[in-house]
Amino acid sequence: MNLAFAGFRHAHIIGLYRSAAQNARVNILGCYESDRQARKCAEKEQGISFKYESYEDILSDNRVDAVAIGDYYSRRGKMVIEALKCGKHVICDKPICTDIGELDEIERLSHEKGLNVCCMLDLRYMPQTEKVKKLVKEGAIGQVHIISFTGQHCLDYENRPGWYFEKGKHGGTLNDIAIHGIDLVRYITGKDLTEIDYAKTWNAFAYKTPDFKDCGQLAARFDSVSVMADVSYSAPKFSGTLPTYWDFKLWGSDGMISFNFAEPVIKVYKTLEITVECEQTAIGYLDAFVDEINGKQTKMNTADILASQRQTLLIQKYADERND
Repeated sequence: MNLAFAGFRHAHIIGLYRSAAQNARVNILGCYESDRQARKCAEKEQGISFKYESYEDILSDNRVDAVAIGDYYSRRGKMVIEALKCGKHVICDKPICTDIGELDEIERLSHEKGLNVCCMLDLRYMPQTEKVKKLVKEGAIGQVHIISFTGQHCLDYENRPGWYFEKGKHGGTLNDIAIHGIDLVRYITGKDLTEIDYAKTWNAFAYKTPDFKDCGQLAARFDSVSVMADVSYSAPKFSGTLPTYWDFKLWGSDGMISFNFAEPVIKVYKTLEITVECEQTAIGYLDAFVDEINGKQTKMNTADILASQRQTLLIQKYADERND
């Protein structure tokens, strides 16, 4: 697959670039960045070579099979739409877009043109994910009634992209972060959002930029499962991994499951505590993207990704309407 990169406004896209460079199934044709400072930074600090002078150059290049997009959040939707219109598959950092109308168009074009859209939702590929999904399916803790997760991040003004705090570019902390947890909840339980009970974003820790709503919480129902989450930029700048960084708890009628990003184990609590060791899965979202393009069944596919994005945007919209 021939891949071109458009936008290096978030560090996540560097990870995708490194993965693509090491993947024998992917050939990187070149990169583009519209922002001069971001381009210089990527060249100097990451050794990225920029061969395209405009996004239009990428879209008009018939050799390009797919575009990897990492521009600032509110610009991504338009870029994804333009790529799909030009017959390119898309892989994107999260979120894919910040507007439900844009998502409607992305979904329409993808279906109409038979093109795939992938998102860097890497929690699906945590060591614990498949075993937790299996335990839930087998009824190891009975019927799951409640799930809570935290995905708290460090605000880190010094290293966070400046555009985060520019009006109209970020699009909301819930859409920014909660999409990871929502996608994982959907994958593990097989259930979709049915009702939003509570969603709120507000400013608490970002004292330098009082208009930036750095905190985000939600309570929603995914069919019979009640989900609570906090994905605030509330974590201290810490040298290790905090226990609130992607920590998940599942309560069922016959027990409880606990797991988090920091440790490759699952804790199952019934009459006793059971620790289940987990191993890293070999495949990730990039391989799933290539597989789907080649017509293979994958555990991460376009329809599923767009559903996770839509349900997250609905929760963000709920919060925005009440904030206003």
